[in-house]
Amino acid sequence: MKLTRSKLALLLAAVYSSSFSASLWAQESLNQAQSVQSRTNAASASSQKNIDKSAEQSLELRGDIERLQEEVKNMKVYRDHLSALVKSQEGEADSLAVQIEEIKDTRQGIVPLMYSMLDGLKSIVSNDKPIKLAQRQQRIEKLESLMTRADVSDAEKYRRILEAYQIEMDYGTKLDAYQGEVDIDGQTRQADILHLGRISLVARNFDQSEYWAWNQKTQTWQSVDASLQPEINKAFSVAMQQSAPGLLILPVSLAKGEAN
Repeated sequence: MKLTRSKLALLLAAVYSSSFSASLWAQESLNQAQSVQSRTNAASASSQKNIDKSAEQSLELRGDIERLQEEVKNMKVYRDHLSALVKSQEGEADSLAVQIEEIKDTRQGIVPLMYSMLDGLKSIVSNDKPIKLAQRQQRIEKLESLMTRADVSDAEKYRRILEAYQIEMDYGTKLDAYQGEVDIDGQTRQADILHLGRISLVARNFDQSEYWAWNQKTQTWQSVDASLQPEINKAFSVAMQQSAPGLLILPVSLAKGEAN
């Protein structure tokens, strides 16, 4: 069949038009697909950001939870510690209450004891040889004054009395020389005085022209035989650390009862 030129032209035009329309449709479909892909990628990126942010927040929350759990654990340990302290303090409070009551009873007993000890010191000094007599009497007077002072504790008062007893004990073991007063025939004279424990008590005047020894029986100072004067001088030298210790021969100042 033969087509006329005009018909052929119309057919070609129709085919071209149809092909052009298909091309336009394909291009539009491609553009739409690319737009959808772009939107999908954008949504995916946004979702990934949200996921990353949520993961970061989740990690932070987990860290907070772990810190809180550790704090709770520490607080429990501290609570148990405080409970133990409170229990211990309650026990100490009960113990202190008992001790306070005991201290009250002890103070009621210690005060009369201290006065009794002071009376004992007075008796020792009054019946003993006059070794540093003025110092010992002054010490007792200070202790008696101390007993009535409210600003000094009973413990300190008791310590001072014990210290005085220790000094009295030391008089019985030392070789000591000092200057003091002696009563010679009713006259008070200054002299060098030496005692060897409580065994011997002697004195000499400052120019070493007179020597005396204490007689415990008669409670008086008596002249010493001239033969003993060099020994007394030797004893003074030893007591004042001017000579080395050695054998000393001194008058004995013991009453008959003390010698036994």
